[in-house]
Amino acid sequence: MAAPAPPGYPARWEADVVLADGATMHVRPIRPDDAPGIEALHARLSPQTIYFRFFSPVTRLTPRMLERFTNVDYVERMALVGELGGDLIGVARYEALPPRGADREAEVAFLVSDEHQGRGIGSIMLEHLVAAGRAAGFTRFVADTLPENARMLRVFHDAGFDDERRFTDGVVRVVFPIAPTAASEARADERGRRAAAASVRRLLEPAGVAVIGASTRPDTLGHVLLRAMLAADPLVPVWPVHPTAPAVAGVPAVRSVLDIPERIDLAVVIAPAAAVPAVAADCARKGVAGMVVLSAGFAERDAQGAERERDLVVEARRHGMRLVGPASMGVVNTDPAVRLNATFTPVPPPGPIGFVASSGALGVVILDELRRRGLGVSSFVSLGNKADVSSNDLLAHWETDERTEVVCMYIESFGNPRTFSRLARRVATTKPVVAVRSGRTPAGLVAAGRHRPAQDDRLVEALFRQAGVIRTDTLEELFDVTALLATSPLPAGDRVAVVGNSGGPGALAADACAVAGLEVAPLDPTTVAALEAALPGRASATNPVGLPADAGPADFAAAVAAVLADDGVDAVLALYTSPLAVPLEEVARAVAGAAAATTKPVALCALGRRGVLDPGDGLPPVACYAFPESAARALGAVSAYAAWRRRGPGQPLAPPGVDVEAARAATAPVLAAGGGELDQATATAVVEACGVATAPSAVVADPADAVVAAGAVGYPVVLRADPTGPDGPPTHVRVGLADPAAVRAAYTALAGPGSRVLVQPMVDPGLDVVVGVEQDPLFGSLVTLARSAGTGVPPRRRSGRSTPLSDADLTGLLDEVDDGWSGAERAAVGEVVARVAALAEAVPELAEIELNPVIVPGGDGADRPTDREPTATGVRVRVAPFDPRPELAVRRLS
Repeated sequence: MAAPAPPGYPARWEADVVLADGATMHVRPIRPDDAPGIEALHARLSPQTIYFRFFSPVTRLTPRMLERFTNVDYVERMALVGELGGDLIGVARYEALPPRGADREAEVAFLVSDEHQGRGIGSIMLEHLVAAGRAAGFTRFVADTLPENARMLRVFHDAGFDDERRFTDGVVRVVFPIAPTAASEARADERGRRAAAASVRRLLEPAGVAVIGASTRPDTLGHVLLRAMLAADPLVPVWPVHPTAPAVAGVPAVRSVLDIPERIDLAVVIAPAAAVPAVAADCARKGVAGMVVLSAGFAERDAQGAERERDLVVEARRHGMRLVGPASMGVVNTDPAVRLNATFTPVPPPGPIGFVASSGALGVVILDELRRRGLGVSSFVSLGNKADVSSNDLLAHWETDERTEVVCMYIESFGNPRTFSRLARRVATTKPVVAVRSGRTPAGLVAAGRHRPAQDDRLVEALFRQAGVIRTDTLEELFDVTALLATSPLPAGDRVAVVGNSGGPGALAADACAVAGLEVAPLDPTTVAALEAALPGRASATNPVGLPADAGPADFAAAVAAVLADDGVDAVLALYTSPLAVPLEEVARAVAGAAAATTKPVALCALGRRGVLDPGDGLPPVACYAFPESAARALGAVSAYAAWRRRGPGQPLAPPGVDVEAARAATAPVLAAGGGELDQATATAVVEACGVATAPSAVVADPADAVVAAGAVGYPVVLRADPTGPDGPPTHVRVGLADPAAVRAAYTALAGPGSRVLVQPMVDPGLDVVVGVEQDPLFGSLVTLARSAGTGVPPRRRSGRSTPLSDADLTGLLDEVDDGWSGAERAAVGEVVARVAALAEAVPELAEIELNPVIVPGGDGADRPTDREPTATGVRVRVAPFDPRPELAVRRLS
């Protein structure tokens, strides 16, 4: 057991990290009791490594050296160690240099055990040491390195800092500022994604698999699991582990994973929960790369189970292992070179879909539904309790997995929403990401077994929209959307043609398309002529295109081909009913043949039938839907995603004139007192600091003062309940007050005991919007926009985006709220949103901002010039201390 931590020991710098090869390592500050570990590390070093570190052949460390190496103050002198399996395998340290002007410099040195070099340990320890140095106030690091130490020089160069190198007296001196740069953050992110992907590959592409808990009894999960695994005809060795049986399901068994003579990368564990810790210890001794724990009885059950789960994660990571589960339903990899099915059920055929499910119980249902619909998967992972491996790890893997073309996610919660957003946005630029999320309500959370406050669904909605994730409301809709994505190209727009042989379903389809944001486009005259020529007297050549009830495959082929050739059509929805019992497969083959000649998507609706139909003859598969509404919703979702792809990520917004220092100065006194609501004058100063105009106002506490203030600002006036005062009556605003009597009456109606009222001049009417900011500890700053529902009435449903905003983010946000604005109105609203977002990103202490309303000149849709600027008439700002927590800004596992 480790000795007690020394005084001042900064536990916040402890972290589990993933190395370049996918294994894990524990990083922590050094302690005095690490002296034996440092001595043992030195004893394992090669002469070359010792020479690179000390510039001389130091054969052993003296007691004085050990004392200095292991005793630091964690500020001026800091050292981090890398720990694996109880051994120290790396050390990174800095030591302050004498001050030079405004810069605070520290000299750094690194040491990695020879057998662990090349695993990215130096790079990740540099990231953590830089974060610790920045937190301690250092601005530059200095390192002296021998020219022959190419590996260390490459670590410094690849970090992405602007390093300078000087060669003096046979030594290369590397100097670099440690402030984060775009390059340093991008390279750290890239290294992190590669490491996460490598850790998942070790789980899905194992050289050997042990099934721990395999049973000889056919009625047990341990037996069913092994049978399902063997039925997939795996191309990797599978070893059942059983305490007494010589064989399980006809396969030779061993008593312990330690008895397996071959390399084992993956342990599939279905032992009782109480036995899992001992199993994990054996896996660690065997050198297993990862475990998939199907056993239940952990955090999903009770507090004791949660403690057992934490201990399991610590044990796994301490020995370099990743963990899926507990309470997982298993993993699948259909790669013909692997054929791994570590679940209880037969798996779908190989295909382009990567699927992750948070729920273990739903895993079997999801696999069964994929199989019934004919949807093939590249890999499937049931995360269960998500104690270690997360959906973020899988996104990193699927981004570069050539077999995965569509990513599907059933999500219950986010461990790190910002990381998810960054990864999902990157993946979605090349591969669709489709997600359904449970737990939108407290009742949903309880049903999912998660007894903690729900992450605000508006934040999740904003995250998904910004990242290009296709969100569906149900699992059924997720399968519908995925079927279209897996079988068809993306549409170039939202114009759809409907072709069917039944009027009723055609009308339903047209209505459903409009609801889904699609346009049932008018057909070009040449298309009409082509339809009439191909189907004389047998088709209604308008959109929807009506075929006769007895239309057969040839009729469908002709009609679908004609509308697909129309430049004003981006997608086709074909509806087929079968009064003459023409086989659906023949119609599907005809539709697929027409679609194969274009790059436009085609969805087929055959009432009562759903799934992916394979028409054969080398033709592309066709997504088939049971009802027109399902097909239209899928087309609408795919069309919106395609529009997001076309927009691209955009460029960061940097509106000029945002005075960050003025905002900080205005909020400083309230922050020093612990935070809270700003008074009206201070809140107004903060808003004006970002370049948004506000209406002049006077705060009054009695009717007489209200009349005096009204006379000063000029009639007509507005009286508004002071948002920083006590709660007032339901209606908080009175407008258009033209004389003292009206002001007195309004004051009486608005003011409660001890409350205050704002007196403002009337602002010319225009477009009223509500702009706001919410700060969330997980999601960061969210800027919101809504149309005002009316004076003194809460705004309509808000749309939002996380900061920082790009121009594409702003366009998407405006699109969601715009209900017919003129170009000038839209530009003015966008300017206000961009400025508020920029200030919120720069000053995270702004916990909440509400501008309700912002009155934009115009309001009648007229695109006419005006000399008035948008004006915030209702202003409320709340501030709260913000802890940047630099230790969370580096790569680390939760």
